[in-house]
Amino acid sequence: MSSLNVLISGSGIAGSVFAFWLLRAYPNAKITIVERDASLRLTGASVDIRSSAVDIITWMGLEPTIRNQTTNEQGVQFVDANGKGVATLEASGRSDIQSFTSEYEIFRGALAKIFIDPIIDHVTTILDESVDDFEQRDDGVVVTFAKSKEKKTYDLLVAADGLRSKIRGAMLNTTPEEQIQGEGAHAAYFTIKQDLLQGGRLAQWYNAPNGRVIFLRPDPDPAGRTRGNLINLTTTRELETRQKLDNALRQGNESYMTLMDDLFHDAGWLAPEVLKGMHESDDFYCSLFGRVRSPKLQDGRVVLLGDAGYATPGIGTSLAITGGYVLAGELMKHSGDVQMALKGYEEVMAPLVHGLPSAAAGMQWFNPQTWWGIRIRNMILGSVTGLRLDKLAMLAASALGYTEKKASMPEYPWPA
Repeated sequence: MSSLNVLISGSGIAGSVFAFWLLRAYPNAKITIVERDASLRLTGASVDIRSSAVDIITWMGLEPTIRNQTTNEQGVQFVDANGKGVATLEASGRSDIQSFTSEYEIFRGALAKIFIDPIIDHVTTILDESVDDFEQRDDGVVVTFAKSKEKKTYDLLVAADGLRSKIRGAMLNTTPEEQIQGEGAHAAYFTIKQDLLQGGRLAQWYNAPNGRVIFLRPDPDPAGRTRGNLINLTTTRELETRQKLDNALRQGNESYMTLMDDLFHDAGWLAPEVLKGMHESDDFYCSLFGRVRSPKLQDGRVVLLGDAGYATPGIGTSLAITGGYVLAGELMKHSGDVQMALKGYEEVMAPLVHGLPSAAAGMQWFNPQTWWGIRIRNMILGSVTGLRLDKLAMLAASALGYTEKKASMPEYPWPA
């Protein structure tokens, strides 16, 4: 098949990477990207690139561009209520073994723009619209758009519509929430119009009791800004607080900011300045730290890509990049046979994502709920980093040939 007619729901990273590689395989492919927002979503907090995704951005020829637009974060410093550093986890300085701070730490908006720029003149974009419903037929999938009510037929419908994918719910005949597994964490992200890190390139992480975290990350903007994160971690015993957070998420940004005022006003450290910056920010958004584990990634001519199929806190961006590459590769491998290609895509991606452990236990250990727990954690981290055991472990792993685990992917015969 020399041409494919494809609809991608969602203009984010996963869909753009898929479109890039599909155009490499099928330059005449007809690709439409539908985005529910009124403009392309070129905002967002810091994300990173790891494992197989590093190879993929290199093959795309975009690695130098991405590296040049990283946040230049040099690591993460854990601080106490007085702002005194108690432990520092530095960036590793290499891409095969990375620490908490990646070698490719970059704001989501910048990365999304890097990925969409090479394809934007070769695809059709529909803004302020979304997929309302679809019907599968032997010769295609008929999509009904939500606002225009227009019906169009495509060879393939790609659900790259995020954590709460409406298409996933319809494909599985469930609500979108049924495949979301909470990690006991909620987060608010926003840009503070003041450099609270005073020019420092280390992010700063502060814990207060009851699972409250203030996480500040550097922003290279010359105007002087800080990327703020307010994180709430709840255990299974704190259902009341978790319910308040879930309710505020559903009610929207204003409700969530009001709850943050209530929960963080006495947290200590820079809480007053951070809360003030939150209210003055132009890009506030909040979300659940959730995993998606769908029982299947494809059905007929419909496929789940990125967070819609396998959202995973910490490595979701890398999985989205990998998934986009594999999906396009399978379509090329199977000469445009959509249903065979989607089965091949699932065979590659499903074992990879289902083998990933939940981050919930590690997040709870790293963020104790009590003052004494926080002190013990700080003592342990201070000892490990003070003796440079973290650096020694990385050197030993490198010497023994242990690097970040990469996906087992077929070799695809991409045209030059």
